[in-house]
Amino acid sequence: MTDPESSDIEIQPFRIDVPQTDVNDLIDRLARTRWPYDLLGGNWSRVCPLGYLHGLAEYWRADYDWRAHEATLNRFPQFTTMIDGQKIHFLHARSPQPSALPLVITHGYPSSIAEFVRLIGPLTDPRAHGGDPTDAFHVVAPSLPGFGFSSPLEDTGWESSRTARAWVELMHRLGYERYGAHGGDIGAGISGDLGIHDPDRVVGAHVSTDPTALALIGGMLPDETDDLTEAQKGRLEELRGWEADGRGYLQIQSTRPQTLAYGLNDSPAAQLAWIVEKFKEWTNPAAELPEDAVDRDQLLTNVSIYWFTGTGASAARFIYEAAHADRDWGAMSPAPTGMAVFAADNLLRYVLNSDGHVEHWSEFESGGHFPAMEAPELLVGDIRKFFRDLR
Repeated sequence: MTDPESSDIEIQPFRIDVPQTDVNDLIDRLARTRWPYDLLGGNWSRVCPLGYLHGLAEYWRADYDWRAHEATLNRFPQFTTMIDGQKIHFLHARSPQPSALPLVITHGYPSSIAEFVRLIGPLTDPRAHGGDPTDAFHVVAPSLPGFGFSSPLEDTGWESSRTARAWVELMHRLGYERYGAHGGDIGAGISGDLGIHDPDRVVGAHVSTDPTALALIGGMLPDETDDLTEAQKGRLEELRGWEADGRGYLQIQSTRPQTLAYGLNDSPAAQLAWIVEKFKEWTNPAAELPEDAVDRDQLLTNVSIYWFTGTGASAARFIYEAAHADRDWGAMSPAPTGMAVFAADNLLRYVLNSDGHVEHWSEFESGGHFPAMEAPELLVGDIRKFFRDLR
């Protein structure tokens, strides 16, 4: 970690201020997109049909207001600091309640701090949002290394475990002696790792998941099915088929990230398609289109952060590093664990908590892989409930 005597440990105020030349360049590039021919019309069988993506890109170009959403993000106090040689950007929203519990919340892929816009107010100030003030949190929301404003990526080797150690240092610098963690996707793994690296200060880790997350993590789907019900066996076969079809993005990023990087860094339409596909595939299955599951402008704010910071490439490299990391998969955190399952089915509890080691287990029919965007009220409620007895 960073030498504590170095001036690099200073925490600097930060404000998002994308140059207008970059905004103009985005608009110009979108207008000059070289669109491919599409044989399938509006069919989503191969994901992101031309008609849909062209319409979304045109909305991004002509109607989406980056400055308005930049201002929304800037309502939250933001900072940067150097940890382990890497600039780390984070939101730090303190609660008006002096007894609030510090909570570090971590986004995943392909997400950013924009995911948490509708969480931070209810978490920091429950009273103002119809909740109990004793459930308040001081919220710290970092950008993953190489994602968003935690860029440029200065070194190889950034993956979940190294990031968790950086978060330990960040919370120490902020003066928090006891804190909780929450995350989904990559953020779920980091939140779980925090208790391993900082067992005396992490009071609990709350994570969110969904069936697509189970299918995407290699080796999580069970091979032996004798003790499954017929319904569970049927669902297992569905997820196995989805796994074979849905892991393409993961395979290319974990083997050829630099080849992909040229397209993501040069074409906003390519970056848009790469992210929107995940919001189509991973959100609640009941949603016909991505914007039926999440707010369209919030989705485009997320994509815009990737584009303006040029971090589609370095985010892909994070996936590569995670796939090649040497880590102890048997290490268990001593901190209590809570799990909120969205778009829950009849298989997840069997796979993830058949032995009851997860102390707090919640299931929700709605939502999906991005609950902070899809079902923020449900997620906030479950985070409050989990930490209520851990304060």
